[in-house]
Amino acid sequence: MSTTSLPSALPVPAHAARLREALLAADFTADGLLDLLGAPAYAALARSETVPALRATRGDTPLETLVRLFLLQEPVEDGRAAAALPLDEALADGWVVREDGTVRATVDVRPYGGPDGEDWFIVSDLGCAVGGAGGSGRNGRQADAAVVLGVGGASTTLAGITVRTPVSSALDLGTGSGIQALHAAQHATLVTATDLNPRALDFTRLTLALSGAREAELLTGSLFEPVDGDTYDLIVSNPPFVISPGTGLTYRDGGMSGDDLCRTLVRQAGERLNDGGYAQFLANWQHVEGEEWQERLRSWVPSGCDAWIVQREVQDITQYTELWLRDSGDHHGDPEAYRAAYDRWLDAFEAGKTRAVGFGWITLRRNEAVASGAVEPSIVVEEWPHPVEQPLGPTVRAHFERQDYLRGHDDAALLADRFTLAPEVVQEQVGLPGAEDPEHVVLRQNRGMRRATRVDHVGAGFAGVCDGTLSAGRILDAIGQLMGEDPVVLRDRTPQAIRLLVEEGFLLPVTEASADDPSAAGGSRA
Repeated sequence: MSTTSLPSALPVPAHAARLREALLAADFTADGLLDLLGAPAYAALARSETVPALRATRGDTPLETLVRLFLLQEPVEDGRAAAALPLDEALADGWVVREDGTVRATVDVRPYGGPDGEDWFIVSDLGCAVGGAGGSGRNGRQADAAVVLGVGGASTTLAGITVRTPVSSALDLGTGSGIQALHAAQHATLVTATDLNPRALDFTRLTLALSGAREAELLTGSLFEPVDGDTYDLIVSNPPFVISPGTGLTYRDGGMSGDDLCRTLVRQAGERLNDGGYAQFLANWQHVEGEEWQERLRSWVPSGCDAWIVQREVQDITQYTELWLRDSGDHHGDPEAYRAAYDRWLDAFEAGKTRAVGFGWITLRRNEAVASGAVEPSIVVEEWPHPVEQPLGPTVRAHFERQDYLRGHDDAALLADRFTLAPEVVQEQVGLPGAEDPEHVVLRQNRGMRRATRVDHVGAGFAGVCDGTLSAGRILDAIGQLMGEDPVVLRDRTPQAIRLLVEEGFLLPVTEASADDPSAAGGSRA
């Protein structure tokens, strides 16, 4: 089996601004690609299928040339390359090389649309950005240990769930090709990016320069070692979370036993956060025989922090093993070697009594009130495999704001407050056709986490009239009169249901700041 051949020297960003101008002038952007290729060919790229895109770029426009050169890694004629980009500077800086009258790229360059319509570019190793870096071991090649991947589903997920508020300092731990650092540069005064792989920091420098972003502080090392005792307002990490028997691929394998790397990362993050700061990670965790996975994750949460942990997917150990053996290209090689590798993975899982592996999001928020013991930490661990609406950063922030609200309001205070129904919540009635009354009522969100919750008639009626004008207690009194129920009994039994609707984001507390501005209710309308 052949291996990827990584260049000994990477491009330098000396003339990145000139190259960026040429890319933008040719409309080598996310929108430009969609217009040129069409939806079917564009979607095929996400499946790592390049033939439709090759067929769509048989002309000689600068955009077609750039797609073939940087996205599809096809050599192009010298004259075409010169018409599409500042060739002398690109050659001098090492973005391309000239061979036998043709020019070929030395790195992947992938157009990437920022959250506010920015035109950015993610730079990575050849063959690792087409289709969103679906894996480094494709086309019969075995992954190199130091390979740096481009933008993919995991990195865009993390970018989407990250809380985006102006901050003084942000840390992208395990930066890879610099996607999270690029996002953080838009709202953080100082961005620090670290990686165990020095090549990754070189790629981050290229990504930032070609995207027109500010430079970041780039440090080499593992976990929090490079940043000494510094603290941050935001920490993000898409770490090498794959639970593997020490296969040594830097971009995905943590080099620790089981899920120890993710646990260590989460545990150490608490002391690295400023008060009110967020740490947000993607992670894998073991489902161990005789242990509740929720309790395993609760034990990871550092003192002084609130946490929201969401399990998005679970794979049994055979599915998980096959996924990552394919990712590294092992399935293309000798069948005996593949079976031996498969055995090693299963042996490691069995030794650790691991029956499945979970994947999801971990968000910590440093809370000095929790650290001082003034309030109990809010630690929510849940499974949510259903579709969500990205970006979820505002939803994550609102979750913690609602937890603060609920901790500060007992039942009496809850009934004295006013609430509004969150945007785009609908009611569904479930029952037999023709029945006079539904069997039950469901409230469903069409934004954010897209939750659904079952409520009784009192809960449905209560939610329906929450427009911020009447207190919860007065609404319950009115419902009691209409339904012929004792208002005192309603006031006694309903706060728990109200609390659940607030916790899950169906109802938004009307704060003093939002009394005259409904869009500010609950701190977020996401």
